[in-house]
Amino acid sequence: MPRVNAFSYLSVLLSIVIGLGLTQLLTVFGRMIRHRNHVRFDWVPLLWAVVLLVNFVQVWWSLFGLRSHAEWSFLEFLIVLAQTATLYLMAAVALPEQIDGREIDLFAHYDHHRRWFFGFLLATLALSVVKEVVITGSFPDPDNRGFQFFLAATAIAAMIFRARRFQEVVAVVAAATLATYIGVLFAHLR
Repeated sequence: MPRVNAFSYLSVLLSIVIGLGLTQLLTVFGRMIRHRNHVRFDWVPLLWAVVLLVNFVQVWWSLFGLRSHAEWSFLEFLIVLAQTATLYLMAAVALPEQIDGREIDLFAHYDHHRRWFFGFLLATLALSVVKEVVITGSFPDPDNRGFQFFLAATAIAAMIFRARRFQEVVAVVAAATLATYIGVLFAHLR
């Protein structure tokens, strides 16, 4: 019988959480399309939802790099799982889950849950750094740290400043930063 390595076993649960996050967002997109007459669309939360979709795929893609980590502790796995869980929680608050006959204003929903959304982003970034330290014994490389620091500062600013124009700029800058981050650090499977 073939021997299964630890990461193959552990990655199943990580993939489930990532899949649930993707499902959460795609389900809401479908509901918004079906109930479009009751939805006041807004590009800011929709852009964040797309950024999250891409981020879920990027995290799943980057988890492949952990395949060579042979000796897993429960703490190491818990940290990696917590990172995927905070991403899921971002998806849970990014867009309204219940879209039915009542009027839904996407920006109002985003504004109402903005601090939670960016708080979960901060937690995701912090857990990414902790994951690297716990699993490899060192901090992420300088490029990775730079992107993480920039996104963390952006998230903190977005939690503090509520102005619509500021939120628009943050969404565009974060989308461009994530695209650059993936292009620079995760363009190829390692």
